[in-house]
Amino acid sequence: MALKLKFWGVRGSIACATPSHMKYGGNTSCIEVRAGDHCFVLDAGTGIRNFGGSLISNGDHVSHMLLTHTHWDHIMGFPFFAPAYDPKNSFAIMAGHLTGQGGIKKILSSQMNNPMFPIPLEAMQADLQFEDFEAGDSLQLFDDVKIRTAPLNHPNGATGYRIEHGGKSAVYVTDTEHVPGQPDQNILGLIEGADVVIYDSTYTEDEFPSKIGWGHSTCNEGMRLCQAADVKQFAIFHHEPDHDDDFMDKLAAEAAEAWDGTFVCREGMEIILE
Repeated sequence: MALKLKFWGVRGSIACATPSHMKYGGNTSCIEVRAGDHCFVLDAGTGIRNFGGSLISNGDHVSHMLLTHTHWDHIMGFPFFAPAYDPKNSFAIMAGHLTGQGGIKKILSSQMNNPMFPIPLEAMQADLQFEDFEAGDSLQLFDDVKIRTAPLNHPNGATGYRIEHGGKSAVYVTDTEHVPGQPDQNILGLIEGADVVIYDSTYTEDEFPSKIGWGHSTCNEGMRLCQAADVKQFAIFHHEPDHDDDFMDKLAAEAAEAWDGTFVCREGMEIILE
């Protein structure tokens, strides 16, 4: 009955393949979720390429791809997700911010159209179902997995996800921008009492004022929200590309000292809630 998470990409904005980004990882957002016998994935950043390779190596399959939004760093890995080209596979791709804008199929197709990409969406031979919903809806992917969603404060819209299985809960909140001194009630309602919350911690408090309007938050705000909502563990996520391993080491130490329920996400890290 365990709820398991594995991080295949933790970086925000753009992938960073440099020696100074190896400890925490340079791939953009992608998280594998195992809820009992079910396997699905959150976001399709560059990390999804390695996740797809792992599925193929293990003869495994994914049932759903849940997207927070469709900015490049969260979908740029999708054309390189090898299981999507195998006609034996079938999975649903879901998004909560595109109703009235043509839907998720249109966006993913446009990303792969000439002259941006040489291989069209139609080359993917898997049975792909494209499903749009409204952020704030509840989703019942399986009888034993409950998913609640909430709209996030991000340019062009984004969706936060709360996954519940076997009495455990994990919440994925990226990308979102807070308003200083005004805790986001949508987020507080979504994360209340969760076992772990993965939160957009792109900027430091010093960096944030010059980035207002860019759609991201801070480690400090994530910690405030999690403590207010009685969350057990707070996971720092969506690392700024300029924050290299040395920077992240310092941030991790400071965050852990401030609250021992805090940790920094690293590529390859696994969380098991049971």
